[in-house]
Amino acid sequence: MEEIKKIPTRDQIALEDKWATEDMYPSDEAWEQELKTIAEDQKVLVTFAGRLGESGETLCAYLEAMEKVNAKAELLANYCMRKSDEDTRNAVYQAMEGQFMSTVVALGAACSFETPEIMAIPDETLEKFYAEYPKLERYRRYLTNARRMKEHTLSAAEEKLLAAAGEMSRSSSAAYGSFADADMTFPDTVDAQGNKHPLSQGTFVSLEESPDRELRKSAYETLYSTFGGFKNTAAALLNGQNKQLKFFAEARKYNNAFEASLDHTNVPTSVYLNLIEAVHKNVDKMHRYVRLRKKLLGVDELHFYDIYTPLLSDVDKKIPFAEAKQTVYDALYPLGDGYRAILKEGFENRWIDVYQNEGKRSGAYSAGASVHPYVLLNYTGTLDSQFTLAHEMGHALHSYLSNKTQNPIDADYVIFVAEVASTCNEALLMEYLLSKTTDKKERAYLINHFLDQFKGTLYRQTMFAEFELNIGKMVAEGKTLTADALCAEYKRLNELYYGPDMVVDDYIAMEWARIPHFYYNYYVFQYATGYSAAIALSRRILSEGETAVKDYLGFLSGGCSKSPIDLLKGAGVDMTSPEPVDQALQLFGELLDEMEQLMEA
Repeated sequence: MEEIKKIPTRDQIALEDKWATEDMYPSDEAWEQELKTIAEDQKVLVTFAGRLGESGETLCAYLEAMEKVNAKAELLANYCMRKSDEDTRNAVYQAMEGQFMSTVVALGAACSFETPEIMAIPDETLEKFYAEYPKLERYRRYLTNARRMKEHTLSAAEEKLLAAAGEMSRSSSAAYGSFADADMTFPDTVDAQGNKHPLSQGTFVSLEESPDRELRKSAYETLYSTFGGFKNTAAALLNGQNKQLKFFAEARKYNNAFEASLDHTNVPTSVYLNLIEAVHKNVDKMHRYVRLRKKLLGVDELHFYDIYTPLLSDVDKKIPFAEAKQTVYDALYPLGDGYRAILKEGFENRWIDVYQNEGKRSGAYSAGASVHPYVLLNYTGTLDSQFTLAHEMGHALHSYLSNKTQNPIDADYVIFVAEVASTCNEALLMEYLLSKTTDKKERAYLINHFLDQFKGTLYRQTMFAEFELNIGKMVAEGKTLTADALCAEYKRLNELYYGPDMVVDDYIAMEWARIPHFYYNYYVFQYATGYSAAIALSRRILSEGETAVKDYLGFLSGGCSKSPIDLLKGAGVDMTSPEPVDQALQLFGELLDEMEQLMEA
């Protein structure tokens, strides 16, 4: 592996490789002026307090005003958050984020009358409103979904109090973000020749992919020992996050935070629990994968710093970003010219922030702003980076199509379906790459990457989900999430999922401290369910063609116009059944078979 160059500063990144935040607001000053108008919007909205049950016309007028304000707030949020993520150390954008959050929390508190008043309208009265004022039909889906939560809606005064506590409830998550992305620094790592390499959250995975085992070990031990030095801080933050989830769940009369979180997106808890059960039944395949990796690497002991490095390093190559874009464009041919025209628009009009710079948020994501999506990458030129590009552009086009097709109030799809479009793109990219090679070694390299996707998404994210479920149970029982308790549970789960051929040490027991998704609310299981659905959809697209593509594009354009389960059923996948997970894990077993055959040939 070549020595990694010094991480550039933001001003050293070329303009064409930065996302175009000016498409939202031309300047920070323009953003500030727009933010000030929220106060006037708030004054208008509160005039409806106590009146939502008057008539269909009044209710519709309020919802129209609310929809416009929410759209404005969404764009304001996107701007300050995207700017903040460019350099998380920048105090100007930290302050703007804080200013925005204070404004939106105040707006939420002022409008907290909405939910209880909507709940109080009798069913027959609401149906009369629809009949008397047809324009209200635009909001039927929104009103029906809101009223679904009637059992967990409090009085107007109580709702106002909970809304006012919203900013405070984000303290643990915000503190963790500053801690992990801005304040946390790591010593350099050292390779087998004694060369130093800078270590950050952004460079860690690329270092772990190195064929130099000494460098991988150095990066692994350095990263986790550094986190270990702050383990009590990290544990206190995670404990605070779980305590606030417990508080809000109990305040809304749920049995626990797990139930509350899934009900928010209208997903049955059985889907989460069935996923864990299905993976447990197939954990032998994961153990088999670990044994195969150990054998092919030719090591006496397989450590977690051996889990990312390609098994066929001589096939590995650097992929320039321009080449990655072209390959992704070609691979998504089955989705049709219309889909690829939007993809090209994103590639050519600075939807993407491509490379790492000092202070930039680690990882990758897509944010679906109304002007167009914004995609954050930390592109390193690896095959994995190319797949990340396909993944995030799947999110981006899902947002783009939903925003263009649905009313603003129905455009924001829920998290449960979010990972489907991204992972479907990855699956189509893999099928394309496999179809383009007849070389056994290259095919084995690609199949290894496919296996790693299963390992990283279906198994690893399910392990994360089980960890999140278990620590939530601990908090529900009144226990404190200490560093020792978190490390013990995390280590136990790694032993269960990876099996006896993996060395599960005290370093990996600290990994929970670097997973930002644990500061969400039971989020990660959706990567695994989304992956399973995406595998099913990609195979249907490739086998059935136009009909399947039409159904799939309908799903991408659906926003939240239906429940997530119904949206996926419309595309041909039933996630209330274990079948998609079982089918995906069956494919994992078949890929293992082929990999073993290729390696023996």
